[in-house]
Amino acid sequence: MAKRYWLVISCIFLLQCWSMNGLGQNISQTIKGQVIDAESRQPLVGASVVVVTTQPLLGGQTDANGFFKITGVTVGRHTLKVSFLGYENGLIQELVVGAGKEIDLTIRLTESLQQLETVTVKASPQNGTALNEMATVSARSFSVEQVKRYAAAINDPARMALTYAGVANNNEQSNALIIRGNSPKGVLWRMEGVEIPNPNHFAEEGATGGGISALSVNMLSNSDFFTGAFPAEYGNATSGVFDLKLRKGNHEKREYSVQVGVLGADIAAEGPFKPSGKSSYLVNYRYSTLEMIKRAGIEIVGDAAPDFQDGAFKFFFPTSKNSTLSLWGMGGLSRQIRRRTTQNDAFHSDRAVVGLNYTLFLSPKSYLDATVSWAANRQTYDATRLQQIYVREEDFTNQAYRFSLQWNHKINAQHSLLMGLIMSDLRFVLLNQTIDGPRLSTTVNQRGETSLVQAYGQWKFRASPTFTLTSGLHATRLGINGQTSVEPRVGFRWNVLPRHALTAGMGVHSRIEALSTYFAEVKTTNGATTQANKNLDLMKSAHFVVGYEFRPNDDWRWQVETYYQRHFDVPIGTVYAKTALLKTESMLNLMDGYITDSLVSAGTGRNYGIDITLEKFLTKGLYFIFTTSLYQAKYTARDGIERNSRFNGNFVQNILLGKEWKMGKMKTNTLAINLRSLWAGGNRYVPIDLSQSQKRNTTVRVYERSYEEQLPNYFRFDTRVSFTKNRRKTTSTISLDVQNVFNRLNLYQPFYDTSTKSLQFDTQLGLVPILNWRIEF
Repeated sequence: MAKRYWLVISCIFLLQCWSMNGLGQNISQTIKGQVIDAESRQPLVGASVVVVTTQPLLGGQTDANGFFKITGVTVGRHTLKVSFLGYENGLIQELVVGAGKEIDLTIRLTESLQQLETVTVKASPQNGTALNEMATVSARSFSVEQVKRYAAAINDPARMALTYAGVANNNEQSNALIIRGNSPKGVLWRMEGVEIPNPNHFAEEGATGGGISALSVNMLSNSDFFTGAFPAEYGNATSGVFDLKLRKGNHEKREYSVQVGVLGADIAAEGPFKPSGKSSYLVNYRYSTLEMIKRAGIEIVGDAAPDFQDGAFKFFFPTSKNSTLSLWGMGGLSRQIRRRTTQNDAFHSDRAVVGLNYTLFLSPKSYLDATVSWAANRQTYDATRLQQIYVREEDFTNQAYRFSLQWNHKINAQHSLLMGLIMSDLRFVLLNQTIDGPRLSTTVNQRGETSLVQAYGQWKFRASPTFTLTSGLHATRLGINGQTSVEPRVGFRWNVLPRHALTAGMGVHSRIEALSTYFAEVKTTNGATTQANKNLDLMKSAHFVVGYEFRPNDDWRWQVETYYQRHFDVPIGTVYAKTALLKTESMLNLMDGYITDSLVSAGTGRNYGIDITLEKFLTKGLYFIFTTSLYQAKYTARDGIERNSRFNGNFVQNILLGKEWKMGKMKTNTLAINLRSLWAGGNRYVPIDLSQSQKRNTTVRVYERSYEEQLPNYFRFDTRVSFTKNRRKTTSTISLDVQNVFNRLNLYQPFYDTSTKSLQFDTQLGLVPILNWRIEF
């Protein structure tokens, strides 16, 4: 059966490649966009934009509103050089120009402190520098093209981030990120400047990852990813931040894209609301391929085929010369239903967010950003046993009404200020109860609302052309219990020599727990029920990072960062904890969900390590990324013993390599091969006492030795092969991603098998082929 499956895939792939070998044509496209000041966002009039990879050179200048347009650019990869008097030059590489869609860019230039001297070309965000001007360490930007291209990324920003230094994952069926040995619960997702619910299908309560991303690459623009010591504007995060940006639709012509693959089928459309205007729309919709096949009456292997759908949109309106308005949103529905002879299960996981953003340029030096948003996520689980009275019901519904206000003021080329306020009204319905015969058991049953208020301020000081200092403060207050955290942040970047830079950052960061943890119902010694966790402190983490970066040229980068993180006010068991589990556990070990036991904010932890990155950016059809991370992650619980945390894998190493070949008579088509190898420390686990488990015929764990033992090292090899054909007005791509090419069954976790009375191991996924076909027109 497997051989037939591979034969079908190979035939489809070869037929597609054959059908694309048409006559060569002189195919070109348009590159357009706007050039703005990086801090004030003001348009730069008269800036020069040149495509340096064409013969002859093509280029143009920006108009009175900072817009430019370059027509007749041949399809393929190109490099843009952007210059403006008194500003540092910009260099954009890896820019893919296809026949199906125009390229629309927003290019940010930084004002020079030496306006009368020659300015050294500064690497652009396309080459890894963060878009956020306040970031100095542990931050990088990523492009949508990279999300599409990297092996094993499968159009998912979270899975793409697994190629970066310091990032790991301990479950192939989830894209939850373990950043520098921290729990995935510490990751913050933001979109268009405001916090959003976990944007992943099949996510559970309290999780920040899921089985399949609900984000569409058709919607995303270049975005930022942080692994530590975040700037002051980022709060409610202790391990990492995804700061996602949505692109605007094409305001001059209508464009479409269609993609069909193993995971889903989606369609996107964009264009102007009216001719000769600047307003635009961009919409996307996707539906599960397996569910469509199932609805067509074709039998699906397995008892719970994933059923999901998602959509997103952005409407952009310039309301005046000095202001813009945008309405945006995204949402996803997912469910898995199992029907068995003894029990039926139904799991639903849904999410949605809608935002209205208004930007007002107060002066040539300052602007105001105001956003109103509504976000919601809901996870439900229902289980019914058919042979007895047993019903389990879960319903976790969280809503957030948010108002965000940000003021940015550029004093001069040396000084800029950023201040903001975020007010969130959090509403919730939390229910988890089980009916087992005559017995009703409830772990949480609460509905209500509370508030989360955040305020921040940050100052950027460019002391010289080679030294930049940022400092700021972030404050958070949770309305449930009035707990407050005031968090200083500071960072610097010093170019000690041309192409050599030293960086450093320090910050205190906090994150609230899942609301279900605060309202968990705990039984007291006299049998009464109390919400013992309602007054938990905000868990905090102090980050210290020092780094060195060397760029021998515009194509290569070598970066080393060493870090130390100190965690405190971590929820752990109380002094009255009697079980070994409560004496040895900590919220630092939680992947998702919530704790139903009585907790106190007295735990600690520490993470430290080194991240090394050697990267060649994609030029002349070749790119290469090598990352190595060596780290330790420790925690201390109620018994006072420091242990390895659940996420202490000790090391992770990635090698990512890709090569592109131009094909066809006019060299307008592209064959690409991308390879990735991942080698990492195995999962840690709580040992199982086999003799006691056999005696009691149930799993008995030795919590006193929590996470001492580790599974064998994890290894996986992935490939991605794609062929892109450009016709006069269309670009079509067929790709085959093969994850775990060698079908290595890495161990996931041990368990006690009651049928064989022996210790067995769950394994990770085997070989997974994912075929996609995409057309843009």
